[in-house]
Parts: sequence; C-alpha cells; structure tokens
Amino acid sequence: MIELPVIPSEKKEEKKRKPDWLRVKLPVGHKYRNVRELVDKHKLNTICQSGNCPNMGECWGEGTATFMILGNVCTRGCSFCAVATGRPTEYDAEEPQRVAEAIKLMGVKHAVITSVNRDELKDRGAEIWYQTVIEVKKATPETTIETLIPDVRNNWDALYRMIEGGQEVVSHNMETVEELYRKVRPQAKYARSLEQIRRTKEKGMRTKTGAMLGLGETDEQIFRLMDDLVDNGCDILTLGQYLQPTKMHLDVVEFIHPDKFAMLKEEGLKRGLKYVESGPLVRSSYHAERHVNVPI
Repeated sequence: MIELPVIPSEKKEEKKRKPDWLRVKLPVGHKYRNVRELVDKHKLNTICQSGNCPNMGECWGEGTATFMILGNVCTRGCSFCAVATGRPTEYDAEEPQRVAEAIKLMGVKHAVITSVNRDELKDRGAEIWYQTVIEVKKATPETTIETLIPDVRNNWDALYRMIEGGQEVVSHNMETVEELYRKVRPQAKYARSLEQIRRTKEKGMRTKTGAMLGLGETDEQIFRLMDDLVDNGCDILTLGQYLQPTKMHLDVVEFIHPDKFAMLKEEGLKRGLKYVESGPLVRSSYHAERHVNVPI
C-alpha cells in the first residue's frame, strides 16, 4: 500500500505586508553621512543602528542621533529587540568623554543617551551613566539631555546615581502592556518598571516611557497601562508600531492605523498624561527635543 503525503487543509498564513503609512525615507544626504562618519570615527554605538530604527534616515539627516553606551551586547534576550544578546565585554571607561566630544562636534542641541542592560555589573553601569551626562554637560553646557535607562532590577542606589548627573528627562520604557510581559519582556517585571518610574519621579525628574503596539494588546489593556503610568508619576508617553526586526523575533499581530494612534493620544491626555507622542513610526527618542519642556 502506497502512503500519500498529507496535504495541509489550510495554507500557512502569509507574513503581513507593511501598509503604506509605514514607508520610511532612505538614509541620504550630507548631514547623514557626516553623522555616520562621526559615529564611526569615535567608535560609538547608536540605538539607531543596533535597533534597526525606521527613523534613522530622517534623524541622522537632521544631524541628530541616539547614543548607546556600555557596549552593544545586552545581557537580556527580549523577544522584540534587535540588539545583540550575550556576554558583554568590559566597558570602556573613556566612553563618556568620546560621547561628549562627538555630541559637541555634531552641534547637538538635545542629546538622547541609552544603553544595553548590564545585569552582570554590580552598579548596572550607573557610574558610566553618571559620568557620560557630566561630560556632555561639561563639553556643551547648552545641550539638553534625555537618558533612556534600563531596568536596574531593584538596585535603587544604581538608579539614583544614573539620574543625578543633571539630565532634563529620564525615560524608562515599559514596552508593552502587563498581560504581554512574559512573552515580550521575559526578564523584566511590569510592577518593577512602574516602581522605577515612580522612584524617578519622586526625585523630581521629568519622567517618560514608551510602548509598542501591534503585539496583540487590547484597547482596555492599553488604557490600564496609561492609568498605571499616571498613578506612578509618568509625564510623557510615546506609542509606536512594533516592527519585527528578524524572523527570529515576535511576529507582528496587527498593523495599527494612524487614526487609532491619534485616538490613543487623546485618550492618554484625558487620563492625565502630560504629553503623548503617538504614531506608527514613533520611537521613544523620536522628536525627543519636544519633550524637554513638558511642564512637571
């Protein structure tokens, strides 16, 4: 008896195609090339490159970039993130000076600085964070700074060191709603990240966070996230579309229409957030210069 191959009754669902509103400009122009040359010359890392940011062409073309300190290898393996995961090498103690010099040469008026998670370091990299802000302020006192800091895993002394350098905005991304944390951020905790924002606010800082949409969250879950942020002292929220970096990362469940992003912006403001940046291509550092003057 000849066995016939089993034919699946349904075809595998095709990968969702990006809608027109997610088209981005290609990186071109003199200013873009200038930023890339400076980044390469000073051996700097940027989340623009490591995170495959869709706005890199626009931002670099305007002479701005988000710098990533403490290396480009993260100790965490979040299922949405394009940054490499593994065992980081020793950090570079001269990195704060190199970042400050590059920001000065670029003429950056508002700098965004972020980092990988360095869970293996006792201070989570806090001293490098502090020194980087200090060196930038020393090199260009007129430059305002936003620091997008990682989860310190309840090391509150590390948190306080990270935020006492004189930056104007302190951001820590929630990334998604509580119900999706185990899937999206398996090494993080929703309540812990909220507490980190609350403790930052208690120190008198302008607080900010960001979240991705399109991972399967519901409207009610987004609204609860907004309420939790307000209750824990968050001033600024960014909402953007999740885009799958590689086939190894989480699939996009839904592409959110710009009209819904507009609705969520209004809903966030009604619920008490001071400022909401909401749109398909919004990322946590997109148009960050607008956030530095948000009243707190």
